[in-house]
Amino acid sequence: MGEKILIVEDNKTLAKLIAKKLESALDMSVDVAYTMAEAKLFIARYNYFIALLDVNLPDAPNGEIIDFAIEKKIHSIVLSATIDKNFRQQILKKNIIDYVNKSGVEDINYIIQMVQRLQANKNHKILVVDDARTFRHTMQKMLENLFFKVITVAHGEEAINMLKAQPDISLVLTDYTMPVMDGLELTREIRKTYSKSELSILALSANENEEITALFLKHGANDYINKPFSKEEFSCRVNNAIEALENIQTITNYANRDFLTGLFNRRHFFTELHGYIDNISASAEQFAIGMIDIDYFKKINDKYGHDTGDKIIISLANILRSSTSPYDIVARFGGEEFCIVLKNINPNSAEEIFNRIKENVEKFSYRINDDVSISFTISIGAVLFNEEESVEDNINEADMMLYKAKNNGRNQVLFEA
Repeated sequence: MGEKILIVEDNKTLAKLIAKKLESALDMSVDVAYTMAEAKLFIARYNYFIALLDVNLPDAPNGEIIDFAIEKKIHSIVLSATIDKNFRQQILKKNIIDYVNKSGVEDINYIIQMVQRLQANKNHKILVVDDARTFRHTMQKMLENLFFKVITVAHGEEAINMLKAQPDISLVLTDYTMPVMDGLELTREIRKTYSKSELSILALSANENEEITALFLKHGANDYINKPFSKEEFSCRVNNAIEALENIQTITNYANRDFLTGLFNRRHFFTELHGYIDNISASAEQFAIGMIDIDYFKKINDKYGHDTGDKIIISLANILRSSTSPYDIVARFGGEEFCIVLKNINPNSAEEIFNRIKENVEKFSYRINDDVSISFTISIGAVLFNEEESVEDNINEADMMLYKAKNNGRNQVLFEA
């Protein structure tokens, strides 16, 4: 187990129950402290992903553990049996992630879901766009406490430039009233490039005009929050926006990816290739297409079974990934057949890479058990793309070269420049 969670709770039965449920649901180890003194010893010794903190401890009855954890820059969720609204609001003003009532199993399940959400948030980048420096700083602190990577800018024009420089931003949080380019103009501009499946937009405004809310939503914002707002509402809306984006991308991924290898499937290969050709149409950029097939694959299936055959296909997919650039296109066409596009490459380099792939496969063996390992080879037919012919014709040419390589004895590359 990698990351650790600290539970500080004087009710031993409850603490052990939470620890047990967290360890079974998450790939994390859990330490339990029953007093603030014990918690200090753990914190001095270990780094924690998150701490779950009881407000009332035998040696710290007034929430002192919360201020200590904040001082030590530990991300914290507060646990309390107190339902007093004023007390709750006072605690939420502190730099904590959340305030959870200790009322039953549902709350423990909520904590598990929250920790899973926080783990996933580390993969996301948020751009905050607001002309008020104090507000930007407040937003940054709140978002970083939720484990997001955060970038801040003062207006829409800066935001557009930042999106060009950092295209992996998941969410734009924008104010409405700003100089140079306001939030509504920014939303329109972003949606010219990014769809809702690629980037979420969350608009913030103190403007109470309902038309503004409607305009933001009509022009591509995913959600709208009126200022002032509570920390809990803000956290929930941001997390929901990110979760919705992840769900859309998961569905898209299933549609575009081969279920066994995770490579592009045949249908999405052609989408990617046509998009690439459109992008380089004004340049003289060259690229190569290679068709790849596992030699004598039926014999592997017949001798070792289809499960082992699947493992061989996955192994080849991994070799193809590691032997090519992240910018190249690698797809499984079906069965034991794959196709690769090597982008922006001359004929000599392309042939060299195809031969390196063949050699990497020759060196590899899949180990079934201590006594049995399987080695296999591949045949490759490849062409330098001829722009005077269609994509389909070029792939057919590569397929013909693959057919010749098979007939010539297999385990070879035939490349036509």
